Amino acid sequence: MASHVSKKYVMTSPVRLAKRLIELVNCSRREAELYIAGGWVSVDAQVVEEPQFMVSEQRVELHPNAKPTPIESATILFHQPPDTNFTLPMLSADSRAADDHSGIRILKHHFSHLTQCLPLEVNASGLLVLSQDFRITRKLNDGAATIEQEYVVEVAGELPADGLKLLNHELNFNGKVLPPIKVSWQNETHLRFALKGLLPGQISHMCKSVGLNVLVMRRIRIGRVSMAKLQAGQWRYLPTYERF
Repeated sequence: MASHVSKKYVMTSPVRLAKRLIELVNCSRREAELYIAGGWVSVDAQVVEEPQFMVSEQRVELHPNAKPTPIESATILFHQPPDTNFTLPMLSADSRAADDHSGIRILKHHFSHLTQCLPLEVNASGLLVLSQDFRITRKLNDGAATIEQEYVVEVAGELPADGLKLLNHELNFNGKVLPPIKVSWQNETHLRFALKGLLPGQISHMCKSVGLNVLVMRRIRIGRVSMAKLQAGQWRYLPTYERF
């Protein structure tokens, strides 16, 4: 475990933060860069994650629990609110869910090069997945036909006697017969859809085919990962023990 190191320099020529850290803790260049990128180094009490950051007389400190380990790729679960489009500024320390128990420390690196996986249905809100991990993006995007998604849909209208049967087994979309789908009533006004290989506009089309109008649509699950108690506008990390 690294020791807490703090020193204030008075000098005329700025140097890279990584070089200053090497002088302070007698570590290798690679270790210094890992410490910094991992968010373990502060300059005048402010965490700096860029090894190339220039310092002169500022106080440089290394966190006492610092470990020179590579940064793991992050996957973020976001509850997209209704009538909004996702933008990166929605992910901030303030919007992180208080009950995020992943144990992952927030790093600026986690918010770059994120890929959206399995786009939401047209006009839907709910669970959105953004990932830096190519294994997850490949599984969710390339394997979309095998990943079950679950939506809760508020509807208006009168469902005919055979409507639920039609929703489950006997509808067409874009000229093709849809595979069996699990559709059930959650309550008097909300239907629950569990389906694989979801196509854009499919749920609205299905509802319209049986005389129902979609009022609100929300995705609550992808594979084995549920949105659970994540509130609208909040996000959390996907911990290593959760699998889609």
